[in-house]
Amino acid sequence: MDTDIMLFGRVASFGINYGQVANNLPTPDKVLELLGTLKITRTRIYDTNPEILKAFANSEIEIIVTVENQILSQLNDPQQALQWVSNNIKPYLPDTKITGIQVGNEVYTDENPTMFQYLVPAVINIQNALSQLGISSNIQVSSPSSLAVLQESYPPSAGTFKNDITETMTQFLSFLSKTNSPFWINAYPFFAYKDNPNEIPLDYVLFNPSEGMVDPNTKLHYDNMLYAQVDAVAFAIAKLGFNDIEIRVSETGWPSKGDSDEAGATVQNAATYNRNLFRRQMENEGTPLKPRMRLEAYLFALFNEDLKPGPTSERNYGLFQPDESMAYNVGLSAFATTSNPSTSISLTSSATHNKATPPKKYQTLFYCLFLYLLTSTLCGFL
Repeated sequence: MDTDIMLFGRVASFGINYGQVANNLPTPDKVLELLGTLKITRTRIYDTNPEILKAFANSEIEIIVTVENQILSQLNDPQQALQWVSNNIKPYLPDTKITGIQVGNEVYTDENPTMFQYLVPAVINIQNALSQLGISSNIQVSSPSSLAVLQESYPPSAGTFKNDITETMTQFLSFLSKTNSPFWINAYPFFAYKDNPNEIPLDYVLFNPSEGMVDPNTKLHYDNMLYAQVDAVAFAIAKLGFNDIEIRVSETGWPSKGDSDEAGATVQNAATYNRNLFRRQMENEGTPLKPRMRLEAYLFALFNEDLKPGPTSERNYGLFQPDESMAYNVGLSAFATTSNPSTSISLTSSATHNKATPPKKYQTLFYCLFLYLLTSTLCGFL
């Protein structure tokens, strides 16, 4: 198989989060064009924005939508859940490839632990509504958690869920097991490094070559923190009696800018983290605990979002600025002036919309991306 085709196939399996907490983002059709040019075919949004769902119709983009946290309690009523699916999902099928519904986002937090009680009835009612409407076959129902659900996470084999959510978590895992749906986790090594930069090696959290760590109980070697965090979740799930649930990363990323107390939030570190994550995704890596199961991950995020509250880092996770220029260079600048116009590369959007050829800046970006990935891959064989 040609190297470029293999690369395209690998890139297509990479997902990215498309947040919208901003007042200056491109229109959804422009975002579709950008995703298509980058050969990214999986994305997740944090609502059921009808403009996005309409714009993404008849394209190759697989999209995961989200039920907002504030309406979870309403979905404990089966009729309300049926109405929600009827209004927000069914009208867009099958033209828009909705492949998942995330029921809430980080429903359990230390600041508001009571919301977690609404999760299981909500996912069950959403699943039943999909079945009742005859549209359940291609849509997985789940809910992303943060690492706050863990009581212990180090070493990975010590991973356990917090005692006060064990009963509800067991019910949730039972639902996932019965419906063959994944457990999604939002995992950010940046947070661990920011809180303890003097003790945690930067190379370890950035996927750079490092000594890493060995779990004393399993003797498994971890060369990066993300995989250790994911395996901690896997051990926690196993301790509740479930071994058949796939774990996927719903969010991970690194901010390119932060406040003075946010150690490591720099352009260089963001570029390094995302570049290394991207490379490992292309190599279809699994974690040390499950090396043969590719770890599916969604990068956070596509754009910087200027209206997000909180520290400066929260507004600076994007690969792109709202004007569609790169927020920083992910190792591509070295190739920007060495492109060979005679090389045959398809720059057609993977979307099937009848649109014009992508803008030249997208073509240059994609061509640079292709050269970078090709060079990285060939170097790995030498």
